[in-house]
Amino acid sequence: MLYDIVILTEHKYINPKKKDWYIKQVLLEDQILLDELSNLDLNVCKKDWSDKSFIWSNTKYAIFRTTWDYFNRYEEFFNWIEETKNKTKFINTAEIIKWNVDKKYLKELSDKGINIAPTIFIEKNKHQTLKNLFKRTNWKEAVIKPAVSGAARHTYRISSNNYKKFENIFKELVKNECMLFQEFLNSIIIKGEISLIVINGIYTHAVKKIAKKGDFRVQDDHGGKVERYDPNKNEIKFAEKCINKCIQMPMYARVDLIYDNNNKISLSELELIEPELWFRNNKSSAKLLAKNIKNKLFSK
Repeated sequence: MLYDIVILTEHKYINPKKKDWYIKQVLLEDQILLDELSNLDLNVCKKDWSDKSFIWSNTKYAIFRTTWDYFNRYEEFFNWIEETKNKTKFINTAEIIKWNVDKKYLKELSDKGINIAPTIFIEKNKHQTLKNLFKRTNWKEAVIKPAVSGAARHTYRISSNNYKKFENIFKELVKNECMLFQEFLNSIIIKGEISLIVINGIYTHAVKKIAKKGDFRVQDDHGGKVERYDPNKNEIKFAEKCINKCIQMPMYARVDLIYDNNNKISLSELELIEPELWFRNNKSSAKLLAKNIKNKLFSK
């Protein structure tokens, strides 16, 4: 069978036998988009990206949505992208994904005038210690994280008082991957992180993510909670500016904002690969995405 578009997911979200609240939420998000695409008379289905039985040249487009196992399958995932990008077209594109997966894109955006958290980018195998980094910056608190990561993997909040506990961890991480050393922004535990959804450059809706008490990680798999949020004009303008500074215009994006320690809006992360977009809070956003996909299909 030939398809106009395939919604990409991971194996455990294809007909799961057990459905807890989280899985139901994931399935709902995929279904909302599938329904909107179907309503436009597009032939659409959902597939596990690693499904070896599917012939990828049988679909015109494939859109990354809930491929959240790739965090632990990086090499396999990116080899699959390289093998498949000439058989179908990706949304977002392979070029955007390659750019976005490495958090060094933050430095590129910073060079283009986007405010980010004060950050030191540390190359793989470069001799560096947390002691020296704290001495160099005079920060009281910081966060260390890999440049290529997801779901808060190896993300640690450290201070100038307890960094010695993390020196060995940091030393081992730097041996194998590039790292970021960022000033800890206090607003993450006071105001939370704001996520704005942008479809083809246009803001549609937003949520605020709040960490559980005693933690700073806002992801729901770390106990964080999400609530609807009405951003102000400056936050929307900032998010759209971030998108306009990307190497290409992404079809969909989530712009994660946080207020820095000078109370200025800053970019926390730009999620262009497989971000949760909270369509369940605003189905018109999924409708807009579906319309843009159809326009792309029939633009020739």
